[in-house]
Amino acid sequence: MEYIIYAIIAYLFGSIPSALIIGKLFYKIDVREHGSGNLGATNTFRVLGSKAGLVVTILDILKGTAPVLIVVVLAPGIEPLIVGAFAVIGHIYPLFAKFKGGKAVATSGGVLLGVSPLLFAILVLSFFVFLKLFKYVSLASILTGVTAVVTTLIMQDLGLIIVTVFLAAFVIYRHTDNIKRIKNKTEPKITWF
Repeated sequence: MEYIIYAIIAYLFGSIPSALIIGKLFYKIDVREHGSGNLGATNTFRVLGSKAGLVVTILDILKGTAPVLIVVVLAPGIEPLIVGAFAVIGHIYPLFAKFKGGKAVATSGGVLLGVSPLLFAILVLSFFVFLKLFKYVSLASILTGVTAVVTTLIMQDLGLIIVTVFLAAFVIYRHTDNIKRIKNKTEPKITWF
C-alpha cells in the first residue's frame, strides 16, 4: 500500500508541466503550439529562449529528484528508484496536460541524481560531450541514456541497472521521430555550442 501511495505522489510530481507553466505564466505562450510541440526543456529553449529553458530543465530535474528524496527520508524501506520511475511516467504522460508531456531526459536524470549524484554528474558530462561532438540534443540524450546503462553495469548495482535500463528505454522510445529526422538529415542542430 505504501508503494502505491508514493508512486501516486511521484506520478503527480512528474505530471507538473513545467514548460507549460513557465510559458503561459511569464511569456503568455503555450509551447505545445510552437516548435516540436513537446512539453520539455529542449522545446522550451527553442521557443522561449535560454533563460526559460534553463528554468524548465531545473524544474524537470527536480520533479524526478523530489519524490526519490521523499522516499529516502520518510520511507527507507521502499526502493526509491521504483518510485522515481513513476515521476518519469508522469512527465511523459502528465495528468495535468492531457497526458502529452516531454521526453523524460531531465526527469530521468533527476531520479538518478536523488539516488547517485556521482552517476548524475557522469551523465551531465557525457551529455555535453556528445552535444559538442554531434550538435544534436536528441542524439546526445540517447547516447547519454546508453552511457547510463553502461555506467550502472560497471557499478554492479542490480536495482540501479534495472531502473536505468527502463529509463534509457523510455528516453530512446520517446526519440524515435528524432532518430528518423537524424537519418533524413532534417533534425535541427544546435548552433550555440
